Amino acid sequence: MGRDVPALVFTREDRRRYRDKMHTCLDVLAQMLRESGFESERPQVGLEIELNLVGEDGLPAMRNTEVLQAIADPAWSSELGRFNLEINIPPRRLLSGGPGSWEQEIRDALNHAEERASAVGAHLIMVGILPTLGEADVGEAALSGDPRYRLLNEQIFAARGEDLRIKVEGVDRLAMYADAITPEAACTSTQFHLQVAPKEFADYWNAAQAVAGVQIALAANSPFLFGKELWRETRIPLFEQATDTRPQEIKAQGVRPRVWFGERWITSVFDLFEENVRYFPALLPICDDEDPQEALDSGGVPELGELTLHNGTIYRWNRPVYAVTDSGPHLRIENRVLPAGPTVADIIANGAFYYGLTRALVDEDRPVWTRMSFSVAEENLHTAARDGIDARLYWPGAGEVPVTELVLRRLLPLAHRGLELAGMDAQWREPLLGVIEQRCVTARNGALWQAETVHHLEKAGAGDRHEALRRMTTAYMDYMHLNAPVHTWPVD
Repeated sequence: MGRDVPALVFTREDRRRYRDKMHTCLDVLAQMLRESGFESERPQVGLEIELNLVGEDGLPAMRNTEVLQAIADPAWSSELGRFNLEINIPPRRLLSGGPGSWEQEIRDALNHAEERASAVGAHLIMVGILPTLGEADVGEAALSGDPRYRLLNEQIFAARGEDLRIKVEGVDRLAMYADAITPEAACTSTQFHLQVAPKEFADYWNAAQAVAGVQIALAANSPFLFGKELWRETRIPLFEQATDTRPQEIKAQGVRPRVWFGERWITSVFDLFEENVRYFPALLPICDDEDPQEALDSGGVPELGELTLHNGTIYRWNRPVYAVTDSGPHLRIENRVLPAGPTVADIIANGAFYYGLTRALVDEDRPVWTRMSFSVAEENLHTAARDGIDARLYWPGAGEVPVTELVLRRLLPLAHRGLELAGMDAQWREPLLGVIEQRCVTARNGALWQAETVHHLEKAGAGDRHEALRRMTTAYMDYMHLNAPVHTWPVD
């Protein structure tokens, strides 16, 4: 939900009018899809990275306002917690600039921001969950100052009527209650965007859903939360629980959660927006002045403001996005499953694997989603989040297999083929997908490095768990800046 919203009290009339406007937006979107008025001749990719702020000691720094002022760049914005920031990397063509150009652009932006942040006593770290974060760091006082976050917090708790229950059982066990949505701020992610034509949207979204579990298993980077070792990608269950508007009785009735994998393969992007309106009450019923039907009938491009704002409060792991730019309206998939970090090199490799693999799967004669149940794809996601690179996942024609074997034998060749179809030659592909290959060969990713390092420090007498996590975090930051892929990091 990137829009700025004012602090408001919503009336029943606000909600009725908003619902009517959303249905009008749906009708207009359906008309636009029939008339094919979308920009798709020059498809682009995009990237958002959420980061944490820490001090010299590796502990959380609640200073995003000061850091944003120091960076002074519109590409950077606040996130939910005062210890969060987000950078929006400008969209580009996948192959523009030659090999390494996207990676260098990201590194330059992050290095500039780190230099500015350090001048005000803070440092940036890309990690799925900040290992040194404590329960005391995620109270209501940790909410960012932007009114939209407080308004969202108020509306979620108004819908729930009770505190949030967060419970994760992994290596250790976490059970707690929260009186604010700020635990969600512990979840920092990498979000890949892929612009697609309307007629291809369903295939690409289905492909992205099918590979979500594989993505998580390979890139898991969130093994610790509030001092406890939980799932390899604890960010997944934490995010699902920290934004849940449903009390237990509503869950028992089968009401859908707002953090949602979905429940079926789709045939059109319209399916997703229609489900959003049909299943989810508005959290922020704020109406724009635009009449979308009038805007379309007069030859303009409607913003569909109510539909897009509502879409931003439903947290699909692969979210549909409608947006309007100078070149016209477009559709894209926002892939939200991956954690931030550990390095820019790892992020770029994850992106190459995702873009290449989805392209190849869409091109197959018998698409994977016609040979795999949707519920199994969702089960793969949670199995991967729990077990990380040690996960065993189901894949059609292979059965349940170790994810490393699945990737090395089947999916990496497909990712190479997909990037080749996109026009990327072997000289570009090999270094990018080679990172994924070596992650599988060594069976090492960020989550495993974090856990092994903490265990090593504890055995070496580094002190209690808190001190081991702090020392691991400062070491993580040193390796992050070296930009060597995480499978090469030593355990000190």
